[in-house]
Amino acid sequence: MINWQPLTGEFQLWQDAGITLPFWWRDDDAIAPTTQLETLISIATDLNIPCHLAVIPKFATKALAERIATTYLIIPITHGWAHENHAPEGQKKAEFGATRPIEDCATDAIQSLQHLQDLFGDQLQPMFVPPWNRINPDLGQHLVAIGYDALSTYGPHKTRFSAPNLTQINTHLDPIAWRGNRSLVAPETLIAQTVKLLQDRRLGHADNTEPLGFLTHHLVHDAAIWAFVKQFLTIMLEGPIKPFRYGRDPLE
Repeated sequence: MINWQPLTGEFQLWQDAGITLPFWWRDDDAIAPTTQLETLISIATDLNIPCHLAVIPKFATKALAERIATTYLIIPITHGWAHENHAPEGQKKAEFGATRPIEDCATDAIQSLQHLQDLFGDQLQPMFVPPWNRINPDLGQHLVAIGYDALSTYGPHKTRFSAPNLTQINTHLDPIAWRGNRSLVAPETLIAQTVKLLQDRRLGHADNTEPLGFLTHHLVHDAAIWAFVKQFLTIMLEGPIKPFRYGRDPLE
């Protein structure tokens, strides 16, 4: 039994202060329709919350585009090009890192956007998500020239714009124990992390105009992770939350 009281208690402080939290959901590594994707779509539909689906362009299929076209709650965005590591041996993985020639990075970012625009059309939103959440900061100006207007990595952003006209909209909480058993991080740890993120925003130690981002990876979820994802999103939506959708809502 998960104890949600620390989170609901923090929410009460938000409500007492009359403030709200912008909140968004990003899920990475989509390439094709799968049973795991159907579970994700089901949760988004049941809770009526948008999910920003970071699609790997090189391997994305027409079938994925056709499936996503049937639901306005799934917003496709660009996830690198091939999710291929170009970092030197011994360094942290990165496809668009500082050790790779910036011209090669820009070329990949161009073909990524073009390929996904061909697949998804106007449904695609011009947000760039670098694999492993790592990117050469000098690439930002190139992304803007290519046609992107937002960048998403991980952790509280240091500035609202990572480059002129390139908005930084990060994720901040990941429920997967990547360095452990690759199942669910202890729920009490995730709740404590969320409360700390909320406290920093409530007390002015972090920017509350940046949507608080929940990061998932549907292809590797087990039953414990799926259960937490749905419970967590349900609890969040019961709080002082303003769900964030990147780009224009098609129902407006």
